[in-house]
Amino acid sequence: MKETIRDKKKRTSRIDLILSGLYPNGTALNFENTVQLLVATILSAQCTDDRVNKVTPGLFKKYPDAPAFAAAGLAELEDAIHSTGFFRQKARSIKGCCEALVREHGGKVPSSLEEMVRLPGVGRKTANLVLGIADGVPGIVVDTHVKRVSFRMGLTDSRNPERIERDLNALLPEDRWLPFSSELIYLGRDKCTARKAVCGDCPVEEFCRKTGVSANDR
Repeated sequence: MKETIRDKKKRTSRIDLILSGLYPNGTALNFENTVQLLVATILSAQCTDDRVNKVTPGLFKKYPDAPAFAAAGLAELEDAIHSTGFFRQKARSIKGCCEALVREHGGKVPSSLEEMVRLPGVGRKTANLVLGIADGVPGIVVDTHVKRVSFRMGLTDSRNPERIERDLNALLPEDRWLPFSSELIYLGRDKCTARKAVCGDCPVEEFCRKTGVSANDR
């Protein structure tokens, strides 16, 4: 029997309630202002927060604001962020993004999703995270962990990030969108990894549909 939207909302709420007591809300990235949060979020793609937090103190001391990042030489910026991986692409994104901030927004990070996603190197995932933390704007952050975990749980049947965002938006009230994203990210790192789903040790196993997870993957 197909699950009704009402039952799926109840199941999602139970998952949210359990995970909210186990995992912190927000981000583990260290930052002192919104520009730093934006840069750290760009660096965090395919990189651990711990690694980013080792890089950013020196990085932010050398480049304290958007004008400084915009004026940075690409080669020296690449060298400064090398250990975060994909450093050439990230350096271009950071420099291009900060150039746009200086040129179009007075060096400040805009407070709307529409303006954020027009910045070079900034997609909906980064925009929703930054806006949610800095400005309290509700949003689901669909990174690789949220994409994988929400599919396995049966909260979405899509692999498309924007569709997943819409599906999860429909299951929870706005004030739970960002916290729930954080919970799925932590669960994806901790138990429901890409390599193996540790279902027997998962705190929400009874509410998970285990979609696409074979017995050999657990």
